[in-house]
Amino acid sequence: MYGAMKVAIGGPLKVTFRPWVEGMENIPAEGAAILASNHLSFSDSFFLPAVLERKVTFIAKAEYFTTPGVKGRLTAAFFKGVGQLPVDRSGARGAGEAAVKSGIEVLERGELFGIYPEGTRSPDGRLYRGKPGGLARVALASGAPVIPVAMIDTEKIQPPGQVMPKLMRPGIRIGEPLDFSRYQGMEHDRFVLRAVTDEVMYEIMKLSGQEYVDIYATAAKRKIADEAKADKAAKAAAAQAEKNGTSGS
Repeated sequence: MYGAMKVAIGGPLKVTFRPWVEGMENIPAEGAAILASNHLSFSDSFFLPAVLERKVTFIAKAEYFTTPGVKGRLTAAFFKGVGQLPVDRSGARGAGEAAVKSGIEVLERGELFGIYPEGTRSPDGRLYRGKPGGLARVALASGAPVIPVAMIDTEKIQPPGQVMPKLMRPGIRIGEPLDFSRYQGMEHDRFVLRAVTDEVMYEIMKLSGQEYVDIYATAAKRKIADEAKADKAAKAAAAQAEKNGTSGS
């Protein structure tokens, strides 16, 4: 099913958007490896597999696989077909445990496992602090090399609220594999997990050229939402005040 989906989706993607790739030689021809990528767009999980010869499995939120109805079943079939694994993200610890278990299972089969250390898409195109719960623990528990990946300009193809995608060439830079065997057996040391994650994020930053923000993307999204809510309330209050003033004149 993955092969069919790759032909059906990957082929047209490559022909239409012509993504450029640097560092393809850093992807091993066989054996387990972790692809740790920045996350700019929903399409990242399609462009990266489209340019790779090997199958890469990403984790995706469980809601994509459990939505009822015909549309829900089609969505679930689609995500399974493109190599996505469902992960219940209700609760930070539960999500971390699910990601670790899923990642190790994929790597034990000698396959490629894709993960976004930021945990969610960047809200503004900047690179945010990586979450150590998934990436570092999978790397240390499995012993697999971590290959940093930078998606370039994918967020510009279809910004939030834009229905039709913009025809432009996104880019993919693939860095050299990182070996963390020196930390083997230390996957429960939070300082080691933080060090591993920060090293990977630094390599992604160098590849992508993004501005780095030392907070989690989820916190940034909450801040942006709160600011938008406050701005909306302020505008509503101003409009009401103007209305009251007009009525009283």
